[in-house]
Amino acid sequence: MHAESLIRLTGGVNQSGVRDHNERLILSVLQRHGPSSGADVARLTGLSPQTVSIIFRGLEADEIIRRGAPVRGKVGKPSIPMELNPDGVFSIGMKIGRRSAELLLLDFAGTPRQKLFTSYEYPFPNAVFGFLRDGLKRLLEAEPAKVRSRICGIGIGTPFELWRWHDLTGPAADRFRSWKDIDFAAEVSTFSDLPVFVMNDATAACQAEQLYGRGKEFRDYAYFFIGSFVGGGIALNGSVFEGNQGNAGALGSMRTTSPLGESKQLIDVASLHLLETRLIEAGLDPQRMWRRPQDWRSLTRYVTPWIGETAQELAKASLSICSVIDFEAILIDGAFPPEVRGELVERVRRYIENQDTRGLIKPRIEAGSVGENARSIGAASNPVFSQFLLNTNAGLSASQGR
Repeated sequence: MHAESLIRLTGGVNQSGVRDHNERLILSVLQRHGPSSGADVARLTGLSPQTVSIIFRGLEADEIIRRGAPVRGKVGKPSIPMELNPDGVFSIGMKIGRRSAELLLLDFAGTPRQKLFTSYEYPFPNAVFGFLRDGLKRLLEAEPAKVRSRICGIGIGTPFELWRWHDLTGPAADRFRSWKDIDFAAEVSTFSDLPVFVMNDATAACQAEQLYGRGKEFRDYAYFFIGSFVGGGIALNGSVFEGNQGNAGALGSMRTTSPLGESKQLIDVASLHLLETRLIEAGLDPQRMWRRPQDWRSLTRYVTPWIGETAQELAKASLSICSVIDFEAILIDGAFPPEVRGELVERVRRYIENQDTRGLIKPRIEAGSVGENARSIGAASNPVFSQFLLNTNAGLSASQGR
């Protein structure tokens, strides 16, 4: 079935492209602060109560927001806060990884309604877009027409310069290098009319943390996401900053030095592919790392030394980052079980105490909260953020829709 018959935008969502500044501002306040009264929104935005009331009515009529539970005070009528309507806007997100891809349907509250997963030896274009095409059909056929009509776009989280990171030779290498000439929007247009938004996968993970995780606790922070390759993102002024060409926060490319004194990048010394290599050398199936649900308890003898080495590198990198921008915190997440993340964060905290911090203010080292799905959730949030929320770094970042 051609996806076009399933993806006809109707209702309030088809007006998203003309959401004005004040509407985006109010939706951003509700997204960040949760259910809020008109008086609270007026105070937080600087808009007049009358303006807030008018915008509330319009957004409610479009079913973008809804009335929350009454809040009863000591006197007078109970206050009725407004909140984002989870069913008001939906989006599709896909993460392209070295060993796996994930596709999901996200609601306006940031909750995945459906998820699909596939693994492969290498992410060749035909496999990735085939998964997206078939998966999109499966996701949409399982939803009622009203949900399908409120999908605002497809977000794709992909590694920067995907064609560069492979270890293939011959014809297979040529197939992989074809990523350099791939136009994501053109490929998707062969089976869907939804707009496409492309974002670096680690930046997408940072976006997920900013919107739906602990990012709300901090004004500025740097973020590490450790997948097959470590990557990162940065948040400034309450928004993820993409940079001039969409590659800000490329923390995996930071320089470091190996134990033998060689110049390396962080991806060479603090990535999951190193753990994967150790498992292969021990005669174990590395796919055990990627199976869902993740359970690494049987791999402890290999995971523990990897955590120690990775923590040392992240501690050094964290201070290097803070020498450029005085970040309040460093958040760490990855494609591993929560207990691995917790141990890694604790080890980074310990190692950073022994680093040379002259001239620096040590940042807080904190665990991210979104977890292994952060890249696909962040990818799905990109169409929503671009069309409904306010980018406080607008004018400083690359275009959200590429």
